[in-house]
Amino acid sequence: MLGAIVGDIVGSVYEFDNHRSKDFPLFREDSKFTDDTILSIATADALMHYEWDFAAKYREYGKKYPSSYGNSFLKWIHDDEAGPYDSFGNGSAMRVSPISWFVNHDHRVMFLAEKSAGVTHNHPEGIKGAQATAMAIFWARRGVPRNRIRRDLESMFGYDTSTSVEELQKTYEYNETCQRTVPEAFRCFYEATDFEDAIRNAISIGGDSDTVAAIAGSMAEAKWGVPDWIKEEALGRLDEALLKTFESFTDRYCE
Repeated sequence: MLGAIVGDIVGSVYEFDNHRSKDFPLFREDSKFTDDTILSIATADALMHYEWDFAAKYREYGKKYPSSYGNSFLKWIHDDEAGPYDSFGNGSAMRVSPISWFVNHDHRVMFLAEKSAGVTHNHPEGIKGAQATAMAIFWARRGVPRNRIRRDLESMFGYDTSTSVEELQKTYEYNETCQRTVPEAFRCFYEATDFEDAIRNAISIGGDSDTVAAIAGSMAEAKWGVPDWIKEEALGRLDEALLKTFESFTDRYCE
């Protein structure tokens, strides 16, 4: 989850002002958390309660923390009777990372990823995006080589992860779907040399920068961890309530 938070904060200033290079300050004065952080922590909060009521937590956090939510999600937040709305947006993938630390069996990762996605993003592509992201994080934290993770993402989920970061820097366009965010975020992780490099790769391809970086960062955290100075910079930008929930979850479930 920390990797997603870092990616979100770093990418927050580039989402609508893309930076097609790896040369940029990792944190700026105006870097801040957005919906990716808010809903990732909401997922963690839901997992710490036995009923795993993702819908209730997403509504609770969404109302408490106004952010750049999509229109359909924003309407859903304020209608407690609303059901899922067949979305395949990348919101299901950017908020899923805590699940990969909460459980230690792949079938439980798949189950809970679907459960977390399905309250809003119940389109098959929305569920697939959450499951693929969660499994990539889970495999990475278990030490599975990236070549094997790439093979399994392609065979299990049908994603094409062949486009290089260099090519994406030239051709990638803004896209909020799982099918055009998860493979690209994975490629940024796949080519990285360490955690920071994965974040820089993600920002450099442009597009929905905070979400691409959140997904890539969540994968990179599972492989390399997060350097202390980056952790301090990112967590220092959370409010007290978010930080408390983050620490409660990570103290219990993250190595």
